[in-house]
Amino acid sequence: MNKEKFDVIKNRLGFVAAMDQSVASSGITLERYGVFKDSYNSEEEMLELIHDMRKRILCNSSFNSDYIIGVILFYNTMNSKIDDDYVADYLWDKKRIPSFLKIDSGLSDRAHGVCVMKDFVDVDKKLELAKERGIVGTKMRSVIYEADEEGIKAVVKQQFEYAKIICDNGFIPIIEPEVDINAADKELCEEILKREIVDSLNNWNMDDKILFKFTIPSVDNFYLDLYDYDCVVKVFALSGGYDIDVAVSKLSNNKNMVASFSRALTEGLNVNQTDEEFSKVLESNILKIYNASIK
Repeated sequence: MNKEKFDVIKNRLGFVAAMDQSVASSGITLERYGVFKDSYNSEEEMLELIHDMRKRILCNSSFNSDYIIGVILFYNTMNSKIDDDYVADYLWDKKRIPSFLKIDSGLSDRAHGVCVMKDFVDVDKKLELAKERGIVGTKMRSVIYEADEEGIKAVVKQQFEYAKIICDNGFIPIIEPEVDINAADKELCEEILKREIVDSLNNWNMDDKILFKFTIPSVDNFYLDLYDYDCVVKVFALSGGYDIDVAVSKLSNNKNMVASFSRALTEGLNVNQTDEEFSKVLESNILKIYNASIK
């Protein structure tokens, strides 16, 4: 693992920008950006348009290391370029911002109140290429909808099994067991989730560093004591569908929980905005998220 990049993630104040919308969610993201389905005729054209949107954000002067400590990239984005540089190289060389790769292959069908991840496809090949691209870590997402103990146990078990593979390959994994913000028993889901995570951490090699990414908890500071484990570098928060003002308000109540927002970061951005209008909205979003992250 690159020590300089790791030190940025561990020690610098700021938040992680999640720019890793999958193929399935890119169309929705583009619609919010003002690019509708009649603007493209294929998946390839859609991915080109989402890359243009991401590039417009990443190249903006307000998107810089004063506020951003990392960016999570979709696989296609990792293999795309800004000018003549691969995206991760551009972010590090020009802005000193490390990059993560969304490594999972999407979600399985819902069972026992959760969606575990599909079995990873070509994980060795992806990790080998990620090393070439200068990626420092990975991100893996599962989703919890109900307080089903069997389902939540399966989520945590799978996340830690893949986290071990990631660590053994020299990367730092972001473990993301998202609890749906609309779950009827959200607080109970989080109680079961944390119990299972603590059990896994008690059997984890403390030399294998990991990051967590959680839905902002129902009980403030609920995940704060995970920092008692030497392997836990940082605990991130996902916006989970909350509007930005709601997300930053909830996040502000949680000490040492740092944003890793996607939807909230891009809220209000539109393809038809002038560069000045676009920059104003993006800078406002970045400052809100940054201030909530550093408390």
